[in-house]
Order: sequence, then C-alpha cells, then structure tokens
Amino acid sequence: MNMARTVSIGCQDYETLRKNQYFYIDKTHFIREWWEAGDIVTLIARPRRFGKTLNISMVEQFFSVDYDGRGDLF
Repeated sequence: MNMARTVSIGCQDYETLRKNQYFYIDKTHFIREWWEAGDIVTLIARPRRFGKTLNISMVEQFFSVDYDGRGDLF
C-alpha cells in the first residue's frame, strides 16, 4: 500500500520536512553544484515562495557540526 505524503506549505526547516516525511522536491544536488562552482559570492534570485529559505536551511544543516552524523537528513 502506497501512503500519500503531505505537501507542507510554508515549512522552511529542512530537518522538520525530512523528519515528518513531507513531500518535497529533492534539491540536495544543489549543494554539489554550488560547492563545485567555487564562486566567491552566490546570488539566489527567485520569486517569493520558491524555496530560498528551505535551500539555505538544507545547506546550513549539511555543513553544520550540529548535524554531524545525521545521515537520515541526506
């Protein structure tokens, strides 16, 4: 039986999104693209409600020592 996932509108915390198994578009590849670009400055210009804060939350949790060993998030 395939259980439907909830689409969480307004959730801006990556850990909460993963912990509650909300439906989302996986953008973890964004981290690799951003890192490998080696840019000094990164401008993320997107319209409102387009996931900017969620992407930054994901990047913060990926690099933060506070989330060391949290393979369940990625």
